[in-house]
Amino acid sequence: MAKIRVGFGFDVHQMKDQHPFWVGGVQLEHHAGAFGHSDADVLLHAICDAILGAANLEDIGYHFPNTDDQWKGISSLVLLEKSVALIAEKGWRIENIDAMLCLEAPKIKPYIPQMKEAISKASGLPVDDISIKATTNEKLGFIGREEGVVAYAVCLIQKD
Repeated sequence: MAKIRVGFGFDVHQMKDQHPFWVGGVQLEHHAGAFGHSDADVLLHAICDAILGAANLEDIGYHFPNTDDQWKGISSLVLLEKSVALIAEKGWRIENIDAMLCLEAPKIKPYIPQMKEAISKASGLPVDDISIKATTNEKLGFIGREEGVVAYAVCLIQKD
């Protein structure tokens, strides 16, 4: 009998002017970008946390701590690949990912196909099993002031 689990992920990063903005493995054209130890890809970090959490394997900070220089500036696509490998070692596979970005700008819709392709390549999951959505914060709070960006993700994993 197959066993399934659901994982939830959340991430937030500060925005800084004149900084690259990586989301879903794609560099967005924008005047500011998320700042962090790695490439600060908020969407991939939330997805990694959902994947790791579903398999009860701690979180992204446990496996890839921001105190370790080997992860400084690294592409979060590498962190996603490593997260998928960690759950595979325990016999799990991802069935689907559903993710939500919350930011005022830029508009995400034009980038979604590229993001899904990048996530598919890094995770081994078919594009049709990856959902990415975006919303604004209606100009409220730190997101509304474009001081930060937030992402949420859920995933389903299965073990035969």
